[in-house]
Amino acid sequence: MKKSKLIISTDLVVEEGDEGAEIGPQSDVRALTFGAALHGQRVDRAVAELVPEFSRSYCQQLIELGAFQLHGKPVVKPSTRVRAGDCGSIELRPTPQSQAFKPEPMALEVVYEDDHLLVLNKPAGLVVHPAPGNWSGTLLNGLLARDPRACELPRAGIVHRLDKDTSGLMVVARTRLVMDALVKLIAAREVSRQYLALAHKPWQGPAERTIDAPIGRDPRNRLRMAVVDLGQHAGKPARTDVRLLDNVDRGCLLRCTLHTGRTHQIRVHLSSIGHPLVADETYGGAAGAGLARQALHACRLAFLHPVTAQSLVFQAELPTDLQAALVAWGLRYNRD
Repeated sequence: MKKSKLIISTDLVVEEGDEGAEIGPQSDVRALTFGAALHGQRVDRAVAELVPEFSRSYCQQLIELGAFQLHGKPVVKPSTRVRAGDCGSIELRPTPQSQAFKPEPMALEVVYEDDHLLVLNKPAGLVVHPAPGNWSGTLLNGLLARDPRACELPRAGIVHRLDKDTSGLMVVARTRLVMDALVKLIAAREVSRQYLALAHKPWQGPAERTIDAPIGRDPRNRLRMAVVDLGQHAGKPARTDVRLLDNVDRGCLLRCTLHTGRTHQIRVHLSSIGHPLVADETYGGAAGAGLARQALHACRLAFLHPVTAQSLVFQAELPTDLQAALVAWGLRYNRD
């Protein structure tokens, strides 16, 4: 099969030979015999040894989908061990993951664009990057359809992410040079990112507060993040500046400025101080104000253009669901 020059992977640019480039619409059944050198190996590793043109990750996917048989019986656990002399077969066919990085036309709200980058306003509900459970219909798929050059870039030029249910501004690179430059700007904290958050409970104390607390995997629930003690658990420093914009008995409207970009940072930090986001059930929030998604919106994005050095500042109006939520709770927001 023809190999592509460059393929987009979930984390990195993958050189030619990645499963996304290799698998076409047809399937191919391969007979396999496991020799003495593979005795005792995990079946996913052993299969990958016998079909070296495909990655171990792709072989794992096929095994879990029931495409591998050992002595005529399906084996679905990649950790199964093989023995010398075992015979099997595997059906090499497209998997959801191997087909994830394909163009899918979709409407995108682009607020700025030039030859080097674009800034868009992501709606709530749009997943940024393919992942288990969302192998299609993502922002990455839309970017691939919008700009043929995107297929030449890692992650189609995406340099930072918003959670599925967070709306607002994102910057996307259109060239590798600009992508590398934007990554460095973000790492150096030279990209200003501000969010509007609707949180439970009335705010008390000073109108401005800095939350400086490390974030890592929640030791009690690995599917969540949490504020952690770095002396006992793995994590990274995280800092969020919070400013009160308006306050009522049921909750508060906050402006949050990121100084770091940890996973779920604002959600975790606000929950840690007793103000979880409205409708953010993962971190202690509850439905309210008519919202069906976590009340978080990336409202402002500012940085120096990596090529022209022009100062760029963008602001995104509150989406209609958050506007209605503020009205429902009697909160006021003046963007200026």
